Amino acid sequence: MNGLAQILKSRGCIVDGSDRNTSPFTERLEEVGIPVQIGQCAQNVHDCDYVIYSAAIKPDNPERIRARELGIPEIERSAALGMISEDYSEVIGIAGCHGKTTITSMLALISEFGGLDATVHVGGMVDFLHGGIRLGSHELFITEACEYVESFLTLHPTVVLINNIDNDHLDYFKSFDNIVNAFRKFIARMPEDGLLIGCSDDENVRMLISEFGGRNITYGLDLNHNPDYYPQNIVYDELGCASFDLMRRGAVLGRIVLHVPGRHNMLDAIAASAAAIAHGAEFRNTADALASFHSVKRRFEFYGDNPNGIKIFHDYAHHPAEIRAAVDCAIRTPHRKLYIVFQCNSYTRARTLFLEHVDCFKGADLVLVPDIYPGREIDDGSVHARDMVAAINAETDNALYIPTFEQIAEYLRENGEPDDIVLTLGSGDVYKKTELFLK
Repeated sequence: MNGLAQILKSRGCIVDGSDRNTSPFTERLEEVGIPVQIGQCAQNVHDCDYVIYSAAIKPDNPERIRARELGIPEIERSAALGMISEDYSEVIGIAGCHGKTTITSMLALISEFGGLDATVHVGGMVDFLHGGIRLGSHELFITEACEYVESFLTLHPTVVLINNIDNDHLDYFKSFDNIVNAFRKFIARMPEDGLLIGCSDDENVRMLISEFGGRNITYGLDLNHNPDYYPQNIVYDELGCASFDLMRRGAVLGRIVLHVPGRHNMLDAIAASAAAIAHGAEFRNTADALASFHSVKRRFEFYGDNPNGIKIFHDYAHHPAEIRAAVDCAIRTPHRKLYIVFQCNSYTRARTLFLEHVDCFKGADLVLVPDIYPGREIDDGSVHARDMVAAINAETDNALYIPTFEQIAEYLRENGEPDDIVLTLGSGDVYKKTELFLK
């Protein structure tokens, strides 16, 4: 919403809005002259052409009710983003179940370094943007393209980048085939001369590239699938950050040095490089930008050392694939013991992803699991955090159920020692609870 507001203002619209609480996003809007009311009530809605709302704002919200009373058209966020995308001659949609925010943020920084002249819309808080938007050219628009509830089907892409396809959001999709088909429909929204950029490491992405049959660029780490872009001579530093030669179809483009850890960040950097270079970015600008890139908020974010000398990190990871990537980062960071605090943010996700074959916590000394965060759902009693602990223990035997974050904090006070790492994981309110472990 922050990004949409700024794009609309840059195009001459008069914009104001509201939110439940203050945040870095609302503060940024105030800085650029967009008023934000804290608290939502009917009086906030007055004479205007449209009311744009996020999916979190339900029809019984007092401001939406007032809009209907006044006959003001209401537009859901993704539909508004789709309308905006029609105004650009080139639209790059960054899709995939994991890595969208990082890849899009990298492309925003490449634009900042002169590699591209693009307006970039990011779904997370990006420090160097002071929010989630880079305002640039009215010709090239780069945006995250979210698959949840198929919201990316409102976009009008000329280029689609798909990083991966995974078994997620089954509360909506119901089956993995439906997830794949959503990406298939997104590709079909491109014009005939559209460009598909895909990760060849992912078998479902490879299948969609084969079906597409049009212009395509591939990237990956597995050379068995002959990607166009790939790394060679990979070296990890003591914090797990990679440096590598970026290769394009056998030719060395140059060396990239990253300051974000893990194989997944290396893959995301290759994806961003492939997209940028395909749109005329010079390798030098791309490499300089990636060398300056640091993690997006809530992506293996370092919160600090607590008084006992324990390092506290947080990651938004809530799917097994994302958790593996975050744990890989933690393992590569020097430590004595690794404690993970995992808050599952959905009963559906708990049932479908964390009740069998849960091996994504391998490498952690102990996984502390509090009660499930309900998110959009109501507890029907069909699954409990204890069930997830049993599934984790069946694979790696390193999990413990502790109901509340306060009790987890007490456990860590009694058992943690200097040079341990505590990594909190999840997309619920765990990032707020992480502050407990700093005390």
